[in-house]
Amino acid sequence: MGVVTWFQESIFSNTLMMVFLIAVIGYLVGSIKICGLELGTAGILLVALVFGHFGVEIPSLVRELGLICFVTSVGFIAGPKFFRNFKLNATSYILLGIIVIAAGALTCVAVIKMFGVPVDISLGMMTGALTSTPGLAAALDATGSDAASVGYGIAYPFGVVGVVLFVQLVPKLLKTDMAAERAKYEAAANVSEEEYHKTKKEELFYADSMGFFPFSLAIAFGIILAKIEIPLPGGAVFALGTSGGPLIAGLILGHFGHIGRLSVKVEKHVLECLREFGLALFLLGAGSQAGAGFVEILKEQGALLFLYGALMTLIPMLLGYVFAAKVLRLSIFNTLGSICGGMTSTPALGTLIRVTETDDVASAYAATYPIALVMVVLASQFIGIFL
Repeated sequence: MGVVTWFQESIFSNTLMMVFLIAVIGYLVGSIKICGLELGTAGILLVALVFGHFGVEIPSLVRELGLICFVTSVGFIAGPKFFRNFKLNATSYILLGIIVIAAGALTCVAVIKMFGVPVDISLGMMTGALTSTPGLAAALDATGSDAASVGYGIAYPFGVVGVVLFVQLVPKLLKTDMAAERAKYEAAANVSEEEYHKTKKEELFYADSMGFFPFSLAIAFGIILAKIEIPLPGGAVFALGTSGGPLIAGLILGHFGHIGRLSVKVEKHVLECLREFGLALFLLGAGSQAGAGFVEILKEQGALLFLYGALMTLIPMLLGYVFAAKVLRLSIFNTLGSICGGMTSTPALGTLIRVTETDDVASAYAATYPIALVMVVLASQFIGIFL
């Protein structure tokens, strides 16, 4: 047996080996700084794209497991402060979710009308630019064409990388004093935990010391929520999906901390580990899938499609930022957290948490995300039906 054959059969065909090899190389690539900017965990996406291009396949279960672990962790971390933050800024979050997705939808319509790009491919690009898998499902349903998946694959990589770089670039351009902003933001978002600690004085029951019981409970509950379908106008159907259901479940359990005398609290260091692990799995799964045929698609459909997809990422993001910062006058942390949620960008939230050094920005993401999720599904359905 030759060395090349041995590598193909023993190494590149081993799924576990590929998962961790992509992660190793991805973290190294993500740690490279250029002009003070780095991809961080999103470096895994680029490496996975390359591996996917050369035929490496990662089971979809890996991506789904990663996404569920990430959003559930975010829910638990944001839960204690989420509802107060949402109450204070509910109107802003709703408006931002609507404006960001509306801008993406209008850009999509402009690409269809001005450049003659087919509706199915354009819709796929829009959902890829907004990194929305539920939106892609709605686009496939509305157009009845698999070509939407082609558009998704073209726009998705920049949809991830663009927002990841944006949340790093904005504070640098504004020369933001991150420590001062973090102190103000945490003070504004602070929720008194006295009532919770009073409850803890009771004899609570802990199913396990690390918190994997409540974490598993949230995932199970979240998957049930994910399967609930709500009819929408035009024959569309909305569901939270595996990204929204566990997020909501994590928020609820994270907020209450206990059910009667049963503790559902998860230690923060455990959540941080699961959040990073989940993000890595999600990116390498999504990247390898998008990488399959990526170059061939660009050659066949034209490199301009990549540019159109990039516009569908940049225009909503920039308009959303200007509206949040100049009209709503949100703090920079709230603004960037909301942009991550409005763009339904899971990887960008991970980067924003690292950049700001506070988990509290997850509250803004969690508040805007469901609104954006509903809007992108509706936009995909309406464009597919009426154009």
